[in-house]
Amino acid sequence: MPICGSLPTKVNWLTSPSIRRHGAAATAKPCCGQLWKLCFNDSEEFTELYFRLRYNNDINIAIQSGEEVIAALQMLPYPMTFEGEDIHTVYISGACTHPDYRNRGVMHELLSQAFARMLHNNVALSTLIPAEPWLFDYYARSGYAPVFRYAEETFIASGTPTADTGLTLEMSAEYSEKRYEYLDRKLRERPCCIQHTKEDFQVIIADLQLGQGFVCTLSNGKEITALAITYPIGKANWRIGEIVSDTPATKTLLLQHICQSLNLPSIRVLTPPATGESQLLGMARIINAKTMLQLYATAHPELELSIHLTDEQVSANNGYYYLNNGKYMNSAKRLPGSHLALTIGELTEKIFATSSPYMSLMLN
Repeated sequence: MPICGSLPTKVNWLTSPSIRRHGAAATAKPCCGQLWKLCFNDSEEFTELYFRLRYNNDINIAIQSGEEVIAALQMLPYPMTFEGEDIHTVYISGACTHPDYRNRGVMHELLSQAFARMLHNNVALSTLIPAEPWLFDYYARSGYAPVFRYAEETFIASGTPTADTGLTLEMSAEYSEKRYEYLDRKLRERPCCIQHTKEDFQVIIADLQLGQGFVCTLSNGKEITALAITYPIGKANWRIGEIVSDTPATKTLLLQHICQSLNLPSIRVLTPPATGESQLLGMARIINAKTMLQLYATAHPELELSIHLTDEQVSANNGYYYLNNGKYMNSAKRLPGSHLALTIGELTEKIFATSSPYMSLMLN
């Protein structure tokens, strides 16, 4: 069973005798591109953008039968703030299986191989956004837990023209260091949030240009005080995919300026959930239990836990973990006392239960 640019694997559950490792890296990209077009309904323009700016053979992993790629996914690296630290995460993108090979365990095996590579590369956590509601249950079988949520608000524009505050609106679909630095600084203020690198922000800008959206900023001529990623949905509606600001007042002022500029009575705004109603967005799976539990123990010295952890796909996570007074230790052998039995998915859900993890601006 070939794994494009990955670790060797043993798989013998497909009937084809021609299953082998993908040889030339140069052929991986067009093969995976063909499978993408077969499985997804994305526009030609978006597919070209993705494979030009996001895809590379180093982050791709695929299974081949003969000369045909029958399953593939990309492992996109993202930093994330968690318990006062930055952790390495991988976002699963473009996971797809050829229709002729579905319901035969191909993607489950591919994910197992992806987890092995992530662990080897010191990745602590994997994330994804299921493309369909039924896929939440499917990915749960591979240890993912539904932890990322979002809120959606409707901002109603005031009919009164905005007073002169000395702050001006700029709407642009071009990349600038100043805009990225402001967004990066504000996102890092969130304690449990997927972050965006400079390279990733350039991809976001390219996708925004494709969708005829804007980066909207409010500034005093020198410093940005609020920023919003704004794009159309349908013919007459617009949405804010991300908004950050110095104060609630500058956030409101930016939204008012955007509505006036686009001649909108209202605009939809996606935000991190606070209190009240929220909607499910994405999933996470712990890849390195030792790393995550060490950070969790340090941040919660009040906890005293003895855990018996089982992980069907990452055997290195199996074992016994002990948290006490901000300290952590693990053991292959069970120590005396009662233990909380958890699967890797249950542990993921427990760790994030009170931290309200958030992700935005993901290519999905």
